[in-house]
Amino acid sequence: MWDGFMVLRDGIWPQLRHCRYSGGTMALSREFEGKWALVTGASAGIGVALARNLARRGAKLILTARRTERMEALAAELAAQGAESRIVAADLNDPAAPQQIYDATEGAGLAVDILINNAGLGQYGPFHASRPEQELSMVRVNCEAVVRLSRLFVPRMVERKRGWVLVVASTASFQPLPYLATYAATKVFDRFFALGLAEEVARHGIHVTALCPGTTESEFFEVARASIFRQRKLQSAEEVARLGVDALLRGRRTVLPKPSGRLTAFAVRFLPVGLVTRLVEKGARPRM
Repeated sequence: MWDGFMVLRDGIWPQLRHCRYSGGTMALSREFEGKWALVTGASAGIGVALARNLARRGAKLILTARRTERMEALAAELAAQGAESRIVAADLNDPAAPQQIYDATEGAGLAVDILINNAGLGQYGPFHASRPEQELSMVRVNCEAVVRLSRLFVPRMVERKRGWVLVVASTASFQPLPYLATYAATKVFDRFFALGLAEEVARHGIHVTALCPGTTESEFFEVARASIFRQRKLQSAEEVARLGVDALLRGRRTVLPKPSGRLTAFAVRFLPVGLVTRLVEKGARPRM
């Protein structure tokens, strides 16, 4: 995950480096007791943390991702804690995967009350020299799959007059990001999709939240070839998941779990987008 505007931030507000979340541990509520939650990208990072958090709140988990072995290990971990889970191996880069997931869950009689659109990927570097297939995969996984899955599961939630949808966007959705141009654009799509959908379905008893993490402990940096940013302060995936699910339960439309991300989203509203983009480009430009 990308802490949007962090390059500019580090130059203007160095004191932000000392921001810390001060919340302590607390008992989790059990509002999701017995409800089925579908988590995409449930083999690493925030996806795993979200599955664990939902399980601690009483939910039954449907884990879906490409890497079956990792999901099996997570399912065994959850089972040891008394949580029921099922696995659906699928690659959301394939347009047919959402229907496959639906057929194996809601289509098989499991009422999915909680949809966690978490799966996503990125790619760092000059757009003109990037891997074209990875650029297109970002659009398919980060955007198209979110729409397809939501279109399959949300109608059933409307029929039941209950449901929760979490869309994992990013602080990258608040400003253009040179060298992560496609990734940031897909996260703008995710955030706006979540906000629009939230207003539509609220009268049906459905909550939709856009979770916008900043830099988070995950495999994102390796997959996106953006290890240059790992040196920056990373928020734990567990904290991101907890704050995201808390916001979903409270009916919040947007949540930025990292304090510096909240200041970023606020600050860019008052600065010329051209200035922001130029400063970010200078700080994010790949080094030889």
